[in-house]
Amino acid sequence: MPTDDAAFDRLVGPLRRELHAHCYRLLGSAHDADDTLQDALLRAWRGMDGFEGRSSMRTWLYTIVTRACLDIAAARGKRALPMDLGPSSERVVLEDAPATEVAWLGPYPDAPDARSERREAIELAFVAALQHLPGNQRAALVLFDVLGFSAAEIASTMDTSVAAVNSALQRARAIVAEKVPAPGRRPEDALTREIAADFASALERGDAGALVALLTKDVTWSMPPLPRWYSGIDAVTDFAVAVPLGRCPSWRTEVLTANGQPAVACYLGESADAVHRAWSINLLTLREDRIREITSFLDADLFTRFGLPPAKA
Repeated sequence: MPTDDAAFDRLVGPLRRELHAHCYRLLGSAHDADDTLQDALLRAWRGMDGFEGRSSMRTWLYTIVTRACLDIAAARGKRALPMDLGPSSERVVLEDAPATEVAWLGPYPDAPDARSERREAIELAFVAALQHLPGNQRAALVLFDVLGFSAAEIASTMDTSVAAVNSALQRARAIVAEKVPAPGRRPEDALTREIAADFASALERGDAGALVALLTKDVTWSMPPLPRWYSGIDAVTDFAVAVPLGRCPSWRTEVLTANGQPAVACYLGESADAVHRAWSINLLTLREDRIREITSFLDADLFTRFGLPPAKA
């Protein structure tokens, strides 16, 4: 097999995006996915002479990448959301300090053509549920249910038996079914964009009534890396009125998508005519025509990954 850089890039290029998404599913971090995929592809480039063609190039690459992810997952442990740390807060916490010792789950930018990916296989709830699985179960579930590999191929990838793979799949599916809410009717894309735009508009206007009208009664709002989170329309309303609509002087927003879901990028300013700085990427999880979960990732560095400017006028 040719091992020059150009030839290798031609072979790997069409698979790079799906391999990166695979790393994200297993690791829960786009940054970890960057590093792990780079290291795995370097291993693959160095080992091209040993590729004998007994499996497809795609299967061979997934074997290398999956093993690299499992090594990282074993060393770093699972990534979390605030609800993994403890119960929701009954009262608004105004001075909540970031939990820097926690490895937080992160968001994932959609591909330019997001229709090319199965949205439910990259949604935040699914990726968060995967973090509760041991590495072997996590990999088996993704390889079989998401990517369509056979139990025999997965057994070869993970250096185990088909019986062990089937057992891992059974246990993994049971845990994920407990963690991922039953899907409601998925809104049409036009409606999801409208809901996200309405959320963004209500935030910019400081309109608590309009914002709350978009929420389900059992809505949750979390803000990693802050450990506090809120559950239920009353607690979320109190938080929204006290913090984003009360203590934050001015917002500018941009509607986008992430993890196959509607999302809103928020920029915070000291006044309406001040420069607004990158503040958070907010993923909106919908149930039919309402928002049932808001996950606000408070990390200005994410804006570069999403191709967004660091500030707005």
